[in-house]
Amino acid sequence: MSLQDSALFRFDPEIARAIIAEEARQTDTLDLIASENYTHPDVLTTNASVLTDKYAEGYPGRRYYAGQQHYDTIERLAIERAKTVFRAEHANVQPLSGSPMNQAVYFGLLKPGDTILAMDLSHGGHLTHGSPLSHMGKIFRFVRYKTSGANGDIDMDAVRALALENRPKLVLCGHSSYPREIDYTAFKHIAEEIGALTMGDVSHLGGLIAGGVLRNPLDEGFDVMTTTAHKTLRGPRGGLILCRAVHAKAIDQSVFPGLQGGPHMHTVAGIAVALKKAATPEFRTYCEQVLANARALARELVNLGATLITGGTENHLMVVDVMKSYAMTGAEAQTRLEAAGIVCNKQVIPDDPLAPMRASGIRLGTPAATTRGMKEPEMRRAAIWIDRVLRAPSQLTDADAVLGDVRNFSRAYPVPTLS
Repeated sequence: MSLQDSALFRFDPEIARAIIAEEARQTDTLDLIASENYTHPDVLTTNASVLTDKYAEGYPGRRYYAGQQHYDTIERLAIERAKTVFRAEHANVQPLSGSPMNQAVYFGLLKPGDTILAMDLSHGGHLTHGSPLSHMGKIFRFVRYKTSGANGDIDMDAVRALALENRPKLVLCGHSSYPREIDYTAFKHIAEEIGALTMGDVSHLGGLIAGGVLRNPLDEGFDVMTTTAHKTLRGPRGGLILCRAVHAKAIDQSVFPGLQGGPHMHTVAGIAVALKKAATPEFRTYCEQVLANARALARELVNLGATLITGGTENHLMVVDVMKSYAMTGAEAQTRLEAAGIVCNKQVIPDDPLAPMRASGIRLGTPAATTRGMKEPEMRRAAIWIDRVLRAPSQLTDADAVLGDVRNFSRAYPVPTLS
């Protein structure tokens, strides 16, 4: 049954029309937002199921309400699959999203006022890694390390110096816009030297780690690893905390009852489905293609004269310095590209002189395009469109022409959830 023929359309046509319009937007545009993806169709089935109807406060075998036998089965499956896929001693699959996921770790393993060493926001870190605008930045004391040099390296000697000076209780590495792989072993050695815990926030990389194409912090001795379930993992919007067994009780108590009430069991079921998908050879092939597509997009942009932070990419994303490359802000570049059917986001660059809502860069990523079946030739074509739109003398010069090309191009690669 189409949405136009549904009970929802008859009862609430305004909402139904908005959904229909969003389906058309997804079909007709090229999504290059690094943190977005198209979930598995099977995950949508769990999200629209009766599992959304019931409270399941607690953990399997220890629930507050009766009638939990099927919810216990689902959560146990999700936990075991997470442990297997990520080679973890313990897994908590209940966090409602990425921010509370990280907050649960902080409150579970630290005390308010403790020091955390984390990546600076403008150099690739995340709001929950100690931004002053985040509540976590007010509750805990964050010390921030930065990247340096044309290649965007993390100067591990500088990180060690900060660690020795500030003696953090937790050393956190992870990012939302850093195009290079992280040397987890080097961070682990620094943490061991000062007796600190280690945490890897791999929310962007979770699927690529599950698929075996990027390094796993847990394999290198980290205490905790967090990841969202969407992005590269292609699950529902939720979070996972993977940790050593010694931290299991503290983490579980921090999630519930410390931070949240009943888990969203339709989401937990979707996470279980996504994790089963992640264990397949097909998913590894997908992850390999995500990386290949990112390299192809980055290389072509560089060939066309664009300046990329770190000079390229070693994962699924890249950051283009559009102020240097095209003499415009990230906000203007985002607007221009969206008018041409190419969706991305403005992005601060290291020590950006502009405010985040203007920014000097844009962030591009390949997970969503890869999910639709696009490969290296399509990424090179996308780079040419991006460069053409951003080099045009005005916003409307080439946007309409490119918009038609992008629409026809995108329609040839169906969105899996709409196919």
